[in-house]
Amino acid sequence: MTRPQPVFPANRHALYEEHGYSAAIRTGDLLFVSGQVGSRPDGSPEPDFETQVRLAFSNLEATLAAAGCTLADLVDVTSFHTDPENQFGTIMKVKSEIFPAPPYPNWTAIGVNWLAGFDFEIKVIARIPA
Repeated sequence: MTRPQPVFPANRHALYEEHGYSAAIRTGDLLFVSGQVGSRPDGSPEPDFETQVRLAFSNLEATLAAAGCTLADLVDVTSFHTDPENQFGTIMKVKSEIFPAPPYPNWTAIGVNWLAGFDFEIKVIARIPA
């Protein structure tokens, strides 16, 4: 049996080292991606909400690419929101640009009261292409 392998994007941000976690873990043909946030290279939150959401997706795509995946390989999506009611319009705008046509990924959105200074986080499971 193979051991799970950590995966990191080429330009990994400081949060991985600071908080002691991997961007993703590859096990077999599955990739479990840790929550991706809209962080700047130094790990600090992007203050503009829409830009923060876009940056979280950009960080997600970089992590997927490091394992040979794309957004088309997503199996499960979970997003976390600090103010879902007020953030919904912006998130849907960005989401519709990133996923413009069916089939859409399954998605669970969860309202939370704390994301370490961030307002949006997205974690996924992807199937690694053969």
